Amino acid sequence: MPSRDAAAFRDLIGREARGATIEEVPMLRGRIVALKGAPAAETDVEPNARWVLSGDRGITFSETLPEHSTLVGGQWWAKDYAGPPLVSFDSELAKGLHLGLGDKLTVNVLGREFEVTIASLRKVEWDSLAINFVMVFSPNTFKGAPVTRLATVTWPGGGTAEQELALLRTVTRTYPAITSLRVKDALQSVEEMITKLSLGVRVAAGVTVIASVLVLAGALASGQRRRLYDAVILKTLGATRRRLVSAFGLEFALLGAATAVFGLAAGTGAAWYVLTKVMRLSFAFSPTTAVVTILAALVATVGFGLIGTWRALREKPTILLRDP
Repeated sequence: MPSRDAAAFRDLIGREARGATIEEVPMLRGRIVALKGAPAAETDVEPNARWVLSGDRGITFSETLPEHSTLVGGQWWAKDYAGPPLVSFDSELAKGLHLGLGDKLTVNVLGREFEVTIASLRKVEWDSLAINFVMVFSPNTFKGAPVTRLATVTWPGGGTAEQELALLRTVTRTYPAITSLRVKDALQSVEEMITKLSLGVRVAAGVTVIASVLVLAGALASGQRRRLYDAVILKTLGATRRRLVSAFGLEFALLGAATAVFGLAAGTGAAWYVLTKVMRLSFAFSPTTAVVTILAALVATVGFGLIGTWRALREKPTILLRDP
């Protein structure tokens, strides 16, 4: 919305959306055209950060550190700062662009180029879904420039569709120049897509688990004949059924534990790499899931193993000893 309508818009929201929270920031559109004096198009950057240079980006300015951001390098400027233009950059993207504190970049805003210095680096909580920007400039950088205001309205508990649609109609009727969007529709679409993706991952994981169980069963079956003869010999020498069950159970438990630990380590390593390096998401290890996985592997291994060995414990030694 235009800056001239900001105060009246806040009053309207206060009347029409009582109890709702409004978050509002100034916004412009700008394109990074140079990094450390070199044209952005000719700069070698990491693939995961190239999108920052691909077109216009939303940018803002602020006297204070924005919410949902943590300062991880440098210092924030004073509220009355009036020196050379400064910018605070997202720390992960700065790493991908090979930028650091004190480096200069050139941004084209409204047809005018501004050379700014990176004064601080921020860790931005993008998953908060709050208003966030890659670049936050010192307020004196765009002094006097025509600024658009970006605002979000949030009801406690999410509100209802009727409340949101009524507010959209009121805002559109009162301020035709203001573009209003129902963000919840986009979030629901994203949630549905993620749910389907999660279902696909779970199905693939289930198929993998079933295949692993079959492989484990095959490994147990391959040594079944040897176990049959071992059991027969031991029974002939006087071993009791209880002792044989304990011995084979210990063997299967060790096999299951080794398989589970190896699978857990390999799976955790692969998940960490895909999430942190490929998808650029945070990784969280779940000890409960790990313990349940190991116990399930032990139960399956010992169970399948003893079921297959039970035949040896029931057969008469003479029958198997005569079988070549």
